[in-house]
Amino acid sequence: VQLQASGGGLVQVGESLRLSCAASGIIFRFNYMAWYRQAPGNQRELVAAITSGRSANYADSVKGRFTISRDNAKNTVFLQMNSLKPEDTAVYYCYVRHDSGLNYWGQGTLVTVSS
Repeated sequence: VQLQASGGGLVQVGESLRLSCAASGIIFRFNYMAWYRQAPGNQRELVAAITSGRSANYADSVKGRFTISRDNAKNTVFLQMNSLKPEDTAVYYCYVRHDSGLNYWGQGTLVTVSS
């Protein structure tokens, strides 16, 4: 199984980015898909998560600015990030988990928000 994350980059405060993470090499659907992030010196934290039924939850720090979505047919999860702030700077990781307990991490994509 491979998780290919993309979409990170360098942006200015207030701008937007859209992250994508596609799971390949697997035939079943992951019920739980999520984005985590880790800033230098900090622990990895949950940013947003979504189930196959599209029930989503968000960290308080990103509510109203970030939107998680998914394409079940393509086993792909997205994170639309608007109104970016310097404190959003981090490496963003996608994470997927099947009901059986199998779970995988993506390789991470760097988001840098410059003031």
